[in-house]
Amino acid sequence: MTPVTSPDSNLDANLAVALDALLTEQSVTRAAARLHTSPAAMSRTLARLRRVLQDPLLVRAGQAMVPTPRAEELRDEAAAVVRRLEALLTPSGGIDPAALRRTFTVQAADVVGAALAPGLLELARRRAPGVSLRVLGEEWEAGPALREGRIDLEVGSIGHVDPETLVEELVTLRMAAGVRAGHPLTEGTLTPARLAAAEHVAVSRRGRFTGPLDAALAEQELSRRVSVVLHGHLAAMALAAAGDVVCLVPVALPGEPPSPLSDAARAMGLRLLDIALPLPPLTIGMAWHPRHTADGAHQWLRGAVRRVLRPGGGK
Repeated sequence: MTPVTSPDSNLDANLAVALDALLTEQSVTRAAARLHTSPAAMSRTLARLRRVLQDPLLVRAGQAMVPTPRAEELRDEAAAVVRRLEALLTPSGGIDPAALRRTFTVQAADVVGAALAPGLLELARRRAPGVSLRVLGEEWEAGPALREGRIDLEVGSIGHVDPETLVEELVTLRMAAGVRAGHPLTEGTLTPARLAAAEHVAVSRRGRFTGPLDAALAEQELSRRVSVVLHGHLAAMALAAAGDVVCLVPVALPGEPPSPLSDAARAMGLRLLDIALPLPPLTIGMAWHPRHTADGAHQWLRGAVRRVLRPGGGK
């Protein structure tokens, strides 16, 4: 289209809508009624369009108005522009998961990723076969990674506090003692003293030997021996399944449905024993950047994570 050089060329979308109404109705009064405005206001808009386009557009022919040749040329184009504007400014109204073609990147600790992957894969196969998943370990600081788009979702114990990050809590868990079948702790009552006397494996990204269990034991004037510190829970579970060390495993609170986060421990044959100490609960949540909040595909992903990690909950 030839650039408009008129001093009145500061256009807005309302002019395109008005032009479409005028050319369709070929009447200032009917066009005004269609756009819920007054005939006087529509007359002023027609005058502005005439200045901008340097053409009368509609001219009197007896009791009616007829379009000029230029108006005839613009009729279909004006209607198409308005349809595109309506599509652009209309809420999406959701998505069809079956039509999704997208790869999502989720960052999670190993035990959370192991719990998520089977359930998400099953949901994707049944409802969104065009979705692919990339589950990464805790490779990056999640706040910047979410902000920069390197990951779509962080799932786990959300420790960072970035002002713009949105966080939804999914499930609250407690810690149990995981031991191999036949471990001495499986016989009799697991007292704090017997737990403290056992050999332990700890999990810490920073290599720390102590944690909440040590603080709870100290309240009982007890201490434990941590013989090894590992980076991930799955490695700790494997070590416990192969020997006589104790590892901590997240399990559901009493009265709640079983948590998939303990499935890996059970699959390794670990026995999960209640710990008779007031340990702090573990809250698992998901975090995302607000630019994804209204995105239908990302909404599907968040809903799928809810269904996997919060049995009986989520949409």
